[in-house]
Amino acid sequence: MSLRPQEGPQERFLSTPADIAIYGGAAGGGKTFGLLLETMRHTEISEFSAVIFRRNGTQITAPGGLWTESTKLYPLLGADPRTSPHAQWTFPSGAQVQMRHLQYDTDVNAWQGSQIPLICFDELTHFTRAQFFYMLSRNRSTSGVKPYVRATCNPDADSWVAEFIAWWIDQESGLPIPARDGVVRYFTVVNDSVVWGDSPTEVVERAGLKSVAGLAPEALVKSATFIAASVYDNKALLDANPEYLANLMALSRVERERLLGGNWKVRKTAGSYFRRTDVDVIPTRPNDVVAWVRRWDLAATEPSEVSPDPDWTAGVLMGLRSNGKFVVGDVVRVRERAAKVRQLIQNTALMDGRGVRVVVPQDPGQAGKDQGESLVIQLAGMMAKAVRETGDKETRSEPFAAQWQVGNVEVVQGHWNKDYFDELEVFPSKQAGIHDDQVDASSGAFNELSTGSYNIGNAL
Repeated sequence: MSLRPQEGPQERFLSTPADIAIYGGAAGGGKTFGLLLETMRHTEISEFSAVIFRRNGTQITAPGGLWTESTKLYPLLGADPRTSPHAQWTFPSGAQVQMRHLQYDTDVNAWQGSQIPLICFDELTHFTRAQFFYMLSRNRSTSGVKPYVRATCNPDADSWVAEFIAWWIDQESGLPIPARDGVVRYFTVVNDSVVWGDSPTEVVERAGLKSVAGLAPEALVKSATFIAASVYDNKALLDANPEYLANLMALSRVERERLLGGNWKVRKTAGSYFRRTDVDVIPTRPNDVVAWVRRWDLAATEPSEVSPDPDWTAGVLMGLRSNGKFVVGDVVRVRERAAKVRQLIQNTALMDGRGVRVVVPQDPGQAGKDQGESLVIQLAGMMAKAVRETGDKETRSEPFAAQWQVGNVEVVQGHWNKDYFDELEVFPSKQAGIHDDQVDASSGAFNELSTGSYNIGNAL
């Protein structure tokens, strides 16, 4: 039996001598498979162990995640699985590979005193700098295997990883520099600052390192490298799932440049999601809409001296046309207290008609669940439901933004257009006084339409 990496970046990742190797920088580059292969390298050594970290536990067991993929590989070497109290494989020699999470910075305290010859981080940009460098202190070994670290990642311009691998990235274009790909450099950390050099000697001189406990100053220096990969390097994936490339190309501009292009400098800035010039404004609602959804984003505060500019309650009516396009048909928004907001939702539902599905958000926690359920009860006789929101606003808006940017969204002309376009065009600005209530409602309506099952009978 022979397991081999794919030629190219994955093979270079598994052959680098660096103490720390960071691999990927785009989606679909075979990153998870590369990590799993790396953990299998020393499993014939009884005292060897490896830990693969994800930021939270659900990412480990999610479909297509670490655990699922490991079940295709580890049994080939006779490993036995265990899922409780945590995901773990034990090989015939006694070697172990664990899959654990580090959700909070304080979770690293559970690893005090640990000796882990191989530490792996799947999606390193999800972890904090403090988590990474603390776990680096646990990277030690008495198994005969020199301790080392392997990590994968996608680009994130605002992460500490972007700064750590800056030498390998063109700071103008944001793209990896081919001539530096896989080049090993050296570093040490002095007063929380990383000091780099092209050799251990250079690092010692730049950092002013001295001998410690009889060890040469070079012993305080670690080696690191970055190896770029993209979906184009993953021949196995493209052969098995050629449509995956189309999925990446359908992402919004920012996510497409990050996950397909491997760009480490592109950011989510105002105007990068919803430009009004990307959509057509049509005079009336089209008559070929197969399904309508009114999605609400809730607030319950009036303007006051204490809060002169509170959030809005916004209800966006969106339809799915028979030609596959999406149309924003109407927007209602107010700043009122809870009782008037409830009345508005009910009155709007009656005006929209029974053919329009009404969706209200359900905030986390029991209070949010109670609120969502009570609103659905109030809308008895209507197609109504409460949906729990997950993820940050930018992530939730990505699918809608992708369709907006390729011209697959239309907006019906109305008095509400200016406020609607003004808000969407500055998203995701963090500037004080900028609201995103209509963005949230629009994203929720789109997600309902794109994931639901609708037919012509749902049309108005």
